Amino acid sequence: MCGITGVIAFNEKGKESFSLLDNSLKTLALRGPDGEGKYIHNNVVLGHRRLAIIDTSAVANQPFTDATGRYTIIFNGEFFNFNEHRDKVKDYPLRSTSDTEVLLYLFIKYGAACLEFINGFFALAIYDNVEEKTFIARDRMGIKPLLIYKDENKLLFASEMKALLAFGIPREMDQTSLWQYIQFNYIPSPNSIFRNVKKMEAGTFMEVHKGEIRTKRYYYIPAQPPVNPEKDYEKAKQKLEELLDNSVQKRLISDVPLGAFLSGGIDSSVVVALASRHTKHLNTFSIGYKDEPLFDETKYAELVAKKFNTNHTVFKLSNDDLFQNLHSFLDYIDEPFADSSALAVNILSMQTRKHVTVALSGDGADEMFGGYNKHLAELRVRKKGLKENVVKTLNPVWNALPKSRNSAFGNKVRQLQKFGEGLNLSEKERYWKWASWYDADGSEKLLAKSQRREDYDNRKNEILKNIKANGDFNEVLYTDMHLVLQGDMLTKVDLMSMANSLEVRVPFLDYTVVDFAFSMPSEFKINSQTGKKILKETFRKDLPEELFNRGKQGFEVPLLKWFRTGLKSMIVNDLLSKDFINEQGVFNPIEIENLKQKLFSTDSGDAATLTWNLLVFQHWWKKYMA
Repeated sequence: MCGITGVIAFNEKGKESFSLLDNSLKTLALRGPDGEGKYIHNNVVLGHRRLAIIDTSAVANQPFTDATGRYTIIFNGEFFNFNEHRDKVKDYPLRSTSDTEVLLYLFIKYGAACLEFINGFFALAIYDNVEEKTFIARDRMGIKPLLIYKDENKLLFASEMKALLAFGIPREMDQTSLWQYIQFNYIPSPNSIFRNVKKMEAGTFMEVHKGEIRTKRYYYIPAQPPVNPEKDYEKAKQKLEELLDNSVQKRLISDVPLGAFLSGGIDSSVVVALASRHTKHLNTFSIGYKDEPLFDETKYAELVAKKFNTNHTVFKLSNDDLFQNLHSFLDYIDEPFADSSALAVNILSMQTRKHVTVALSGDGADEMFGGYNKHLAELRVRKKGLKENVVKTLNPVWNALPKSRNSAFGNKVRQLQKFGEGLNLSEKERYWKWASWYDADGSEKLLAKSQRREDYDNRKNEILKNIKANGDFNEVLYTDMHLVLQGDMLTKVDLMSMANSLEVRVPFLDYTVVDFAFSMPSEFKINSQTGKKILKETFRKDLPEELFNRGKQGFEVPLLKWFRTGLKSMIVNDLLSKDFINEQGVFNPIEIENLKQKLFSTDSGDAATLTWNLLVFQHWWKKYMA
């Protein structure tokens, strides 16, 4: 796990950016605290920061050049099955035990086809100094980030936005990205907050040669059911357990201390159960809230830890602990990102890193197997019965009652209102509404300038293109894999783990598991009573029964109390003050005042979430745009 950055110059003007490589590398120091290296040849410069995990010796440092001196690689990620492929390159003079070297020689031998061999996650660049051609690629699921900037003089790439900004690129804000950010709390791929920076799409590679750029997708998550899907439910359970077990076992390879996040939910508990088959006394780590029992899951995590005899550590946080880490989170992010649970993930990563360098997590299962409340809601709409019609009939009641994410009753009312509103919408529009925190019209009203609806609609249609009227439920999950998983969940974990020099591995996103999951009929995954059906029933024999007798609990942060106490001054006198809003010219002053009024009322609804969204943006804007 590392950070990479580089420049491919198309002319002499483009070479001027070479002198800024050191600045770019400095911004990636937390991604790679164990070493720094750079490579320069004619029109290309490559930079690397290392977090040493496999073969921690200096011989495996990067940039790594082959024995002939022709090919050089920078690699951020892990190639878990590299030892299975060492025989393919045994005729090459291997001098390390690293996955990076095996990967480089596979590329030399097979070209772009080497990507088919990799089970892992990565962003990489390989330069051929004879043909002066650069090969850039990103892993199948988009677990590791890679950002691209291009103008007439050069192409820049980097693991983080701040590393691109260090090259002095223009900072022209993308208004459509801002509009979508307000809706989602993140900016969907492949766009970014800047018009001229794109996120390289998952499962693609790029070849750059003498100013010509060719991009190709080498992997798609299966969007359509296969010709011969797995129809036998019991056989499917056996196959799923086998694939997940293999995935976890692969992800236990490490030359440094390793552990696992354990939230107390099904997904992380499955990972811990499987890892415990292959390692004794696994290190596990949980986070809980002293002051907020509604959000605390540690008692369930402790049940799992006890069952598998793990070395379990619980970090019990107070609201003050979260508050004290607020500014470290805001200072690290370099693109607006307002999933508030990132604050807790930041502290979990920080504390975990004191014990291990690698952690396994359960990310990806909800999107793949239908684990969110919105998935159950969607299924119930499609199989509409008496209860659903009652909810729809009572819409005026839900509208009148107080709604809040910070109490069990207020949150249930909020969910019922949203469900009732979605009943009358098409499949596409309902998905869009339920994937959003805020609707499009409300988001647009918050902005001071009128927006280009055509740009917004084009992006929306691209995201929703696989959801069809009366289509298969897998289409919803497929869309979540691209929108929610990549834009929110994987971004959150990468940002916060890398801010603390911690590598996080995600066994559920092994491509063999993903491919198999999308070969199943959707009814294997979700019915009107439960989501993640096959996952729960496959591992019920292994896990404490208490885990199966509880509702879905999010990993959230109690924001409303902060906004009415410790952060009130930041809202009223600084980032959302009248003077600053008027001077900035980004937001509609009237709408901001209305939001503040609602926030401090007894019926706050989603005002806390929206306020957090705007505070994150304002902090980012002051740092990078003011």
